[in-house]
Amino acid sequence: MNIVLGVIGSDCHSVGNKILEATFSEAGFHVINLGVMVSQEEFIDAAVESDAKAILVSSLYGHGEIDCEGLRQKCEERGLEDIVLYVGGNLVVGKTPYEEVERKFLAMGFDRVFSPGVDLQKAVEELKADISARSRHA
Repeated sequence: MNIVLGVIGSDCHSVGNKILEATFSEAGFHVINLGVMVSQEEFIDAAVESDAKAILVSSLYGHGEIDCEGLRQKCEERGLEDIVLYVGGNLVVGKTPYEEVERKFLAMGFDRVFSPGVDLQKAVEELKADISARSRHA
């Protein structure tokens, strides 16, 4: 099962990206890792080209809200209505409670929002379940 991951916007933090690639690869996913400083269009192009079931966006420099705005709509415009969208990391500047950050990104069309200290094995299980549920409804 193909998934696309990368670090969005002008963010060049790469360590977490490599950890995500290793974790999801070991879990049996075919990971298309776009690396750092990835645009929304690059995520979408890679998902279309690879027939990916999910896009995993990470951001650590605090500008995720700006960088991710409109991603769900652009996916839908390109025929990716059923793609699972995850986002995680340090998504906003300042000390905003996680629940508030999560509400913002869920409202933007993301299926799940992860804080920096996420249990990656739990994320793997959630991704498998979300892809399965989405494919049953397609």
